[in-house]
Amino acid sequence: MTTLDQILENKIVAIIRGADPADVLRIGHALQLGGVNILEVTLNSPNALQVIKELVDKMKDILVGAGTVLSAADAEASFDAGARFIISPNTNIETIAATKKLGIVSIPGAYSATEVVNAFSNGGDIIKIFPATNAEYIKILRGPLSHIPMMPTGGITAENISGFKKAGAVAFGIGTSLVDVKHKITEEHLNRITENARKFVQAISE
Repeated sequence: MTTLDQILENKIVAIIRGADPADVLRIGHALQLGGVNILEVTLNSPNALQVIKELVDKMKDILVGAGTVLSAADAEASFDAGARFIISPNTNIETIAATKKLGIVSIPGAYSATEVVNAFSNGGDIIKIFPATNAEYIKILRGPLSHIPMMPTGGITAENISGFKKAGAVAFGIGTSLVDVKHKITEEHLNRITENARKFVQAISE
């Protein structure tokens, strides 16, 4: 199965931003126990490239990508660390081109219809709609742009994710409502992450 197929099948991309590098493997295992198998480590996290490498080396059965990728050089460095998809909050044509040249999945960020079309026509495989204000906005965008795969990110919860799915989203970027790194990573909190993951997985399977 290709990386793109894995994302489209699993749908949930857990965003790990700002976590202590020593905690990330434990967070990854907790997410996996809850059924979430795709992790995005943002590059504005401590030792992000090393964290990506460690996840790739030690968790062979999950898919790891890099987020908050703002340049072609960062895309290349992420690929070298083992990332198999690149996510950005914006549309940077050079970053998309570098990602596609590396043969991995490009998920640039966009918001307006013009930005979405620009990102897709320049090679984006899935377009991250950021910020995802509400499901109705995705539905409106998909009216004229139903051929473009969209991944809303920001503000998605276990309670509203089904609405985004019904609106036509193909995947979902989920951050603090799934992994809140502001909390101390105790066994209790890891169990909460696992339970959160289960709730999200169940919400999109209904």
